[in-house]
Amino acid sequence: MRSLLLIAAPALIAATDPAAWPKWRGPNETGVAKGTAPVEWTESSKNVAWKTAIPGRGHSSPVIWGDTIFVTTAVPTGEVRTEQGGGRPQGGARKRGGGAGGGSGANIEHKFVVMAINRKDGKVRWEKTLTTAKPHEGYHFRYGSFASNSPVTDGKLLYAFFGSRGLYALDLKGNVVWEKKFGPMRMRLAFGEGVPHTLDGDRLILNFDHEDGSYLLVLNKTTGKEIWRVERDEASSWSQPIVTAVGGRKQIIVAATRKVRAYDYKTGKMIWECAGLGSNVIPVPLIHNNTVIVMSGHRDPNRMAIKLGRDGDLTGTDAIVWQNTKSNSYTPSPVLYNGNLYFVTDNGILSAINATTGDLLYTERLPGANTLKASIVAAGDKMYLPTEEGFVHVIKMGDKLEIVASNKMEGEFFVATPAIADGEIYLRGKGTLYCVRAK
Repeated sequence: MRSLLLIAAPALIAATDPAAWPKWRGPNETGVAKGTAPVEWTESSKNVAWKTAIPGRGHSSPVIWGDTIFVTTAVPTGEVRTEQGGGRPQGGARKRGGGAGGGSGANIEHKFVVMAINRKDGKVRWEKTLTTAKPHEGYHFRYGSFASNSPVTDGKLLYAFFGSRGLYALDLKGNVVWEKKFGPMRMRLAFGEGVPHTLDGDRLILNFDHEDGSYLLVLNKTTGKEIWRVERDEASSWSQPIVTAVGGRKQIIVAATRKVRAYDYKTGKMIWECAGLGSNVIPVPLIHNNTVIVMSGHRDPNRMAIKLGRDGDLTGTDAIVWQNTKSNSYTPSPVLYNGNLYFVTDNGILSAINATTGDLLYTERLPGANTLKASIVAAGDKMYLPTEEGFVHVIKMGDKLEIVASNKMEGEFFVATPAIADGEIYLRGKGTLYCVRAK
């Protein structure tokens, strides 16, 4: 057993840095923004500063650097009708074996696009088509898209990842600096791709967990050159890799169905592993004190706090500080704030626990019928929960449930996780990006 000398969360962005929301989970990859944000709005009369049409279909989150918002989308080159609500593309029937809701949109030609939008007024600054392709496999007709991997930026380059359609590094004017293609992925039940990639220091970390040869890949962010690659004994999962430092040694942690594993940052050698989660792992791990908290909400759900600083197989050992199989999130990633972990089931049961002990603070159903796929974000002492029905519930964080507001955008459908920057919230709906700004 190695002694625990130091555990550090992902590197914090300096307070003076203009990048307010450069990644899917915000500046510090915790889902928590700097400052506060509006709590009440209506599309027609209150606090919606602008709305901009986004062509095509995409559930990736917007990211922000300075005065520019970046959004990815996949746009069919021909006319494709969609059903009202979630949107099964007509003519994009699922393939045999696609499963319940899987396989939509396969073999329909799409343009894979990045858009840059002015934060002040919502006007499109530039739009860049990176590739045109017919995807070999589709996505879940309601919750999937061909642009579900959220982009990331370091303020110099923007990294747009389209899974099997490649990774593209662009300067902030839209010029492609380098690109890298990958072999086709085969996802469980053709539910679609969408694992966020991780930017840390000079490295990009990409996880390819699928049904036909999974692996973890690390690239140089400046050149796209491969640094290392390690094969993984895993089926499909959608959880983003995270980076932390333990005992002065950096490691990459990936949560998945068969095992949570940590890899040496420099070499890719596995440091430790731990079984115990269920299938279809999606929520991102979070670092709290000397543990990593992981969660699954599909078949055989579980959440665990695993003590960091050990090597080898930790399954069934006292390295598992606590665990619980009830009311776990399936799709949305949680938020950690002031020592409490907040998470929500896909059908609207919100829970809060003490992240150190695992003790339950509350489990309550949100008002009305809610389906949630977007991850929780927070600003100040409030968290924001977008729903499939077009609500954004605003909840005060604490030891009991306190609903501050429930904002409805009529006819909307939220699957993308919001971005929060400089007191503004950016919501991506079915085909519209909204800026919510207190007037």
